[in-house]
Amino acid sequence: MLTHPTLDQLRQMKLDGMAEAFVDLQAQDATADLSHAEWLGLLIDREVVTRNTRRFQTRMRAAKLRHIGAAIEDVDFRTPRKLDRALFQQLATGRWIKDARNLMITGPCGVGKTWLACALGQKACRDNLTVIYQRLPRLFADLDLAHGDGRFPRLFRSLVKADLLILDDWGPDRLNAGQRRDLMEIVEDRHGRGSILITSQLPVTAWHDVIDEPTFADAILDRLVHNAYRLELDGHSMRRSTDATEKVDEGLPA
Repeated sequence: MLTHPTLDQLRQMKLDGMAEAFVDLQAQDATADLSHAEWLGLLIDREVVTRNTRRFQTRMRAAKLRHIGAAIEDVDFRTPRKLDRALFQQLATGRWIKDARNLMITGPCGVGKTWLACALGQKACRDNLTVIYQRLPRLFADLDLAHGDGRFPRLFRSLVKADLLILDDWGPDRLNAGQRRDLMEIVEDRHGRGSILITSQLPVTAWHDVIDEPTFADAILDRLVHNAYRLELDGHSMRRSTDATEKVDEGLPA
């Protein structure tokens, strides 16, 4: 008689994990010998897991990562792209984000820069950190519209408050005056407070020319680069390798 009222009360209090565990334990004969303390412990454990999973899913939805399935456990270190394994494993601990340091991932098209960035972003979400992913060309367009329709303050706050801001696809187009100003404001407000991860096909030495104004370039790069880790990748496109493998598997010429 107590089963249904207890479940109703657990669900009314939004203790869904405990409610699910209660049903599971009731259905298992082996749990009949458990003490009250053991029962309560199992219910609480399930509730903690359920809440952590729900929070992770919420953070992932807010992050809007381009590769939602990317995970640090799936990184292929055998691919010849000069990925520094020791440094990446250090980055995978997430300490650099907690220390508000930056990360620059550079290399030619197709070597997995965005995928690696998303894998680190997913790990940050698992570590209970907030993440935002943005492709820079699209972000600049959105910021430009936001200045005109009143959304800029809210959009700006979201960009500077996240623990990790991923800016994908830096360059090669030169920035205009408005883009330089917006980028400077974002970098300045995040400096020492949150991490920025940038991916680019251009080497860091070419970023000064992309900003296209010496004073802004010096100020922006000083805040971005001086405390940043760098993953400098090289090699053939992994996309072409994957396409060639698929053709061979299908009996087609690579």
